[in-house]
Amino acid sequence: MSMLIPTTIILHLLLLLLLLLTFTDPALSSLYQPPPTILTYHGGQLLEGHIPISILWYGTFSPRQKSIISDFILSITPPHDHQPPTNSPSVARWWETIDYYVQKAGKKKTHILLTNQVDDESYSMGRLLTRAQVSDLADRLGVMRGGVAVVLTSADVAVQGFCTTACGLHSSTSISRRAARVWVGDAARQCPGKCSWPFHAADYYGPRGGVALGAPNGDAGTDGMVVNLATLLAGAVTNPYGDGYFEGVAGGHVEVAGACPGVFGKGAYPGYAGDLRVDPLSGGSYNVEGRNGRKYLVPVLLDPIRHSCSVGA
Repeated sequence: MSMLIPTTIILHLLLLLLLLLTFTDPALSSLYQPPPTILTYHGGQLLEGHIPISILWYGTFSPRQKSIISDFILSITPPHDHQPPTNSPSVARWWETIDYYVQKAGKKKTHILLTNQVDDESYSMGRLLTRAQVSDLADRLGVMRGGVAVVLTSADVAVQGFCTTACGLHSSTSISRRAARVWVGDAARQCPGKCSWPFHAADYYGPRGGVALGAPNGDAGTDGMVVNLATLLAGAVTNPYGDGYFEGVAGGHVEVAGACPGVFGKGAYPGYAGDLRVDPLSGGSYNVEGRNGRKYLVPVLLDPIRHSCSVGA
């Protein structure tokens, strides 16, 4: 004896199947478009104009590792005689979105300057640091007003909260709002699956851990530091003291480079960084180019006009 299934039941079953496929297949789930994120300017002070950056290299870094990171910072505002070609996927073009936010708030266009670099190869505070000690190290730099003190810790230095709650952070030096601080750690030995993705399989994307990409400069730890440094510098400039650009409540907010997590190219979805350029010589994946022929991977910034994770050329 056959039984006919009502049409309404068939439609409900098909809808249920589509929902199941959407939430189990990342390619399909990427079709879902959440409501746009809109970063609100809360009227506070931003970093603007000439922004001096000082770096404290805490621990052991090779000359090559230092050059990868310092070249990235120097690529944000290249000299006038080294301007990138129009529409090229450069670090400077990527930073133009940050300048848009800054100028939209009535502030001066930024000019990033790498003014000072200090080595602490003796691990003067040991190899296990509290966040308060990291702040003390930043204050040693004596960065000029309106600048950024950057502390970078090597792969053999453990910092409170590193790997468990943060891959780095930015804060301000004091209630007087003199300057901003940024700290980033090298995660190559301690938690590459948390803080060096997508150059290492991610711990949080299940057994496969997503697809690990080739590091553009051949150093997963240092190239991962560039990703985190880029994110935090963008936040330090647009929200240095907690009342600049962000969405959500203070203390639990989303900033300009955190609004598109895990997105580095077109078609990105959880566990997949997106369609990226690949250097034919090194096999490394990248989305922007810097000085001295260096290639980098930087996070997609929230488009301030479309309020979306727009990816350029």
